[in-house]
Amino acid sequence: MDVNEIYLRVSRRDIAYIKFIVESYELLGIIRTVDPAAAIIVLLVLEDSLPLAREVLAALADEVDLEEIPRPAGLGDDWLLAELATPGRNAGEDA
Repeated sequence: MDVNEIYLRVSRRDIAYIKFIVESYELLGIIRTVDPAAAIIVLLVLEDSLPLAREVLAALADEVDLEEIPRPAGLGDDWLLAELATPGRNAGEDA
């Protein structure tokens, strides 16, 4: 299945709220902060959940300031994997 990336510019104070709302929907998607200083987040959502994700974002836009933006320049292809990598730990290794 394809994972869609929806990049959003939001108010920093709203990041936790948006994350809470999105992740409260089972299997809708996950939120990751791409740039905390610029308050840019990404919603990672599976293709099957994309229509619902768009509905949730539209409803959130009535409550908080959010703007969909293009993928920020300079992001590598594996930025999420790099974020999750822990030095000295191999992938698949239990903690």
